[in-house]
This record gives sequence, C-alpha cells and structure tokens, in this order.
Amino acid sequence: MSGAGSPTAALTPNLDATGMRVVIVAGRWHEIITDGLIAGAVRVLEASGADYEIVRVPGSFELPVVCTAALEAGADAVVALGVIIRGGTPHFEYVSAAATDGLTRVALDTGKPVGFGVLTLDDEQQGIDRAGLPGSKEDKGEEAAAAAIATALTLRALRA
Repeated sequence: MSGAGSPTAALTPNLDATGMRVVIVAGRWHEIITDGLIAGAVRVLEASGADYEIVRVPGSFELPVVCTAALEAGADAVVALGVIIRGGTPHFEYVSAAATDGLTRVALDTGKPVGFGVLTLDDEQQGIDRAGLPGSKEDKGEEAAAAAIATALTLRALRA
C-alpha cells in the first residue's frame, strides 16, 4: 500500500487557515473516486477555516492550466485532484506525466502550493482504496488538502 511510511500523527494537527483562499481543482473522470477525494479535501479545508471553492475540469490533463489561473487570480493554494487509470495504450503515461510535470511547474512558477491529489492507478479498486470512501484504506483528498495548507502556512512564515 502506498501509505507505508506516512506520518503516524494526524495530517491536520491544528491547521489554522483562517483567511486563506484555496481552490480545489478536480477532474471529472471516475466520478465516484473523484467525489471521494473532493469530500476529503473539503473536510480538511472546513476544519481549518479556509475559504474554498471547487472548480471542475474535464480531466487530469487540464489540471495545471486551471490551477495556474486560480493561483494567478489570488488563491493562496490549490488542491489538484484527478484519477488516471492505466489502459491498454500509452495514453496513461502521457497524461500522468503531463499532469505531474505540469503541477510541479505550477508550484515552482507561482511560488504557491499545489496539493497533489492525482491518483495514477492500475485499476479502479486502487482508487476506491485511496479515495476516503467507506472502507477505503487512505484518504488522498484529505492528504492533498492538508499538504497544501501546511505548505502555504510554512511559506507565509518564511516570507514574514
């Protein structure tokens, strides 16, 4: 399981994001899994006091450009959520690489955090196991939102 080595403490200890604006940008593919990821991210953002909105895009390939636009429009952080499941063609590798490389570039170019919640999977069950749904072993939406907030708070402190 990919969660091996994760912190034993809660991922959201006392995160105070009051006044922080966060945009969740989520693909539309594999709706059950993606909706689970969104729910996990929303739980963290609400608990932290962040102001947030949800923007849907066609798929994971579109995440970087919309995340860039959200950050350039004033968001303090974004949470990128997507689901890419391996098929029988090389398309999986192209979309996975474009989304991952693109989101890395967004963070570096804007100097703002991108919570990375893009699942790259061999099959649908792996996504269900990671989506924070009843019976899931992990909640990658929660983890991505917590990482975005924690990073934004760290950057705020460093820049103060």
